Amino acid sequence: MKIMVASLALSLTVTVNVNPPSSLLHLLPLLSSSSSSSSATASGVRFKHSLVVEKAERRLASTSKHICRAAATEYKFPDPIPEFADAETEKFRNHLLTKLSKRDIYGDSVDQVVRICTEIFSTFLHTEYGGPGTLLVLPFIDMADTVNERGLPGGPQAARAAVKWAQKHVDKDWNEWTGGDDE
Repeated sequence: MKIMVASLALSLTVTVNVNPPSSLLHLLPLLSSSSSSSSATASGVRFKHSLVVEKAERRLASTSKHICRAAATEYKFPDPIPEFADAETEKFRNHLLTKLSKRDIYGDSVDQVVRICTEIFSTFLHTEYGGPGTLLVLPFIDMADTVNERGLPGGPQAARAAVKWAQKHVDKDWNEWTGGDDE
């Protein structure tokens, strides 16, 4: 496709050379009838002061406005709070130990599974969690994968118990810790 701008004065001339597939050749008469000052040929289409160009200019102008608005509403999440992470990790560990101890599938491995899940959760809280809206699913996927990779039983079940607890408690506990809004 070749686009040339011939004149930027009162009459704008734009030449578009298009080699359309044969299945689209029937559309060329429609293009030529859309503007009284345009002409169509088998090798291309010529528009004078095209509505297409005007629409493109308006779209470009409105796009720059949207970019400015988006930049003005950007939100920065707070940094993780180590004291909160420590307290929440302890609550998490206690809950997971109680929950998984009730299940027969873990047997003697329950302490190892809880240790793996707690370590991953603690790392996430210390490095990435910055309040409501920042609870990610990746740490819980890592929990299931790590438990499975080490040949321990119940990786998916442990990760599910962990994510259910986190969804119910972490954001609420953060708001209580920081004095933020309860959602």
